[in-house]
Amino acid sequence: MFDLAHQRLEKVFQFISVDEEVVQRLSFPKRAIVANIPVRMDNGELRVFTGYRVQYDDTRGPTKGGIRFHPDVCMDEVTSLSFWMTVKCAVAGLPFGGAKGGVTVDAKSFSKLELERLSRGYIRAFADVLGQDRDIPAPDMYTNEIIMGWMADEYSVMNRRQEPGIITGKPMHLGGSKGRQSATGRGALMVLNEYARRRGLEPSSMTVAVQGFGNAGYHFARLAKQQGYRVVAVSDSQGAIYSSGGLNVEDVHKFKNQEKRLASVYCDGSVCNMLESEVLSNEQLLELDVDVLVMAAMENQITIENADRVKAKVVLEIANGPVALDADVILEENNVVVIPDVLANSGGVVVSYFEWVQNRAGLYWELDEVNQKLQNIMSKEANLVYDIALQYECSLRTAAYIHGIDRLAGAIDQRGNRKYFSGL
Repeated sequence: MFDLAHQRLEKVFQFISVDEEVVQRLSFPKRAIVANIPVRMDNGELRVFTGYRVQYDDTRGPTKGGIRFHPDVCMDEVTSLSFWMTVKCAVAGLPFGGAKGGVTVDAKSFSKLELERLSRGYIRAFADVLGQDRDIPAPDMYTNEIIMGWMADEYSVMNRRQEPGIITGKPMHLGGSKGRQSATGRGALMVLNEYARRRGLEPSSMTVAVQGFGNAGYHFARLAKQQGYRVVAVSDSQGAIYSSGGLNVEDVHKFKNQEKRLASVYCDGSVCNMLESEVLSNEQLLELDVDVLVMAAMENQITIENADRVKAKVVLEIANGPVALDADVILEENNVVVIPDVLANSGGVVVSYFEWVQNRAGLYWELDEVNQKLQNIMSKEANLVYDIALQYECSLRTAAYIHGIDRLAGAIDQRGNRKYFSGL
């Protein structure tokens, strides 16, 4: 997976020239750590889980990246995600490098007390390399604000001082920022809105299908419907529902939380009435004839096997790496525009940056101010990427990488390179 992620750079270097030292620095992570985390289970059994933290590059600032609890977590995955975070923070213009962490575990099977023990154990295992000026974790897959609160508390206990800036994505009363929960979905919608505006497209005329109805996918779908887009399909790990007339996104979400399944419904208070809809598989959702296909689930969902069957005009990547490298080529040949993850899903890390700033200043912003600051950054960086794509006549993914790598190269070069020290 890391090799495939790194191959994204090959196209970038066809358009821009960077010093060889930049290529070397970005070819390897700065630090990769594995730790064994013992956890006492509720039944008294002691189990040991493998945890990871990769700090890829800190040239532009302290490293930043989420922690995921998932059975498939491995060093290769975490390294790839830390590389993407490095590029993403540079694309967004944030004073951060990239990192990522995780634990190989089926967190769904854990009780709340077991999750707390695991979360605190993770911090004990990696505390020596974390800090608000070193490496700042955040939530990711199967972690949330409660888990971030436990982790921040454990760090404070260990260091005998309050340091809320150590972790972002915390609960509001523990130093979290307003707007953080919806930031990834909201930011992705802002990027899509800029694309639609530049193409002269009206949201009310655009249909949307969303793969992945977790936090990011739900908030994107909810806000998109509010702004006039017609959300016709959503899916979770169990399957998808489709209604050509559009779904009541908030009611669908409410029903899913109550019944643990998706259905097209209309809710009045606590009573939800079933509406007509079609049940699809996740694979069928990817092949719907819609204007925008939103990828908000897992990596490698569109591959060389199914890319030719994607009928959407635009693929919006909210998940990390949902389109495989070979599939990218097929989509481009079929004139499917891909708005890449390193741009589209950066809203979460942008508001995490706001949280970090607020924690350090001890001054907190209202929701409108957070959302306006997010809008300013997302609109600015999206339009810079769109302009680069026009300038170089390349894909939006390549344009985003050009944008990010150019900033990283500038930071690396300005610390001195062979040409500088040799007087060349």
